[in-house]
Amino acid sequence: MKNVLKVALIAVGIFSFAQSQAKPMQQDTTVGQKVKHTAKKVGHATAHAAATTASAVVDKKYEGKCGPMGETIYINEHSHYYYINKSGHRVYLKKSQLKDKKM
Repeated sequence: MKNVLKVALIAVGIFSFAQSQAKPMQQDTTVGQKVKHTAKKVGHATAHAAATTASAVVDKKYEGKCGPMGETIYINEHSHYYYINKSGHRVYLKKSQLKDKKM
């Protein structure tokens, strides 16, 4: 009886020591973070598509010039020059900031 008790105590001790030493693997990102990141990307893409479509319908395109990274330039009803960035926002430019479009 005493031997069984000793073996049981040793087994419990070894088991608890092994559990305390085992460290779970660390994840870089959680599912919630991935969903949030993907939702933000989808939102930006949707906003960019909507803003580009609305600008193409309502405003005039400036054919001979482009934006800093080759973006399409639009002219609104107040003769302001702008382009649509990746987030779907209008970025207004001065006429001196426009670049010649490469043909």
